[in-house]
Amino acid sequence: MELKYEFYIGATCKEVWDILVTPEGTRQILFGSVLESTFEIGSDFRYIGPGNEGDETVHVYGKILAYEPEKLLSCTEHAGPSYNPNHADFESRMTFTLETVGSCTKLTLINDQWTPNHPSFERTKDSWWMTLSNIKTLAETGKTLDFGW
Repeated sequence: MELKYEFYIGATCKEVWDILVTPEGTRQILFGSVLESTFEIGSDFRYIGPGNEGDETVHVYGKILAYEPEKLLSCTEHAGPSYNPNHADFESRMTFTLETVGSCTKLTLINDQWTPNHPSFERTKDSWWMTLSNIKTLAETGKTLDFGW
């Protein structure tokens, strides 16, 4: 199972990258969550933010597989403990790549290597469109989309 998305964004790779990895960027596209990591290969990462369990809810966590600033971020991914009691049993890989195309940035996301019968696959398939559209809108306009939540 593989989910693949490609977006062309009217912004620089650095602008898109900053949305993906800085607290200021992730808070805007991931419902107030921040990305915590040293970004060293093999190190842990966590998206932490508001949730049913309070401000320190771990929404997603995993290990950094590859990291090249403004070009590549790849990691394993698990939904946080509040989403599934056996969250550690279900994993996928997320790989973001950025490349300059003319005066814009091509953002490619591949979400693959899903554990068989992963309970989040269908929901993730639908929600990536919203997150990636929000990245594009934020990079191009400085504003996020209102999904009515």
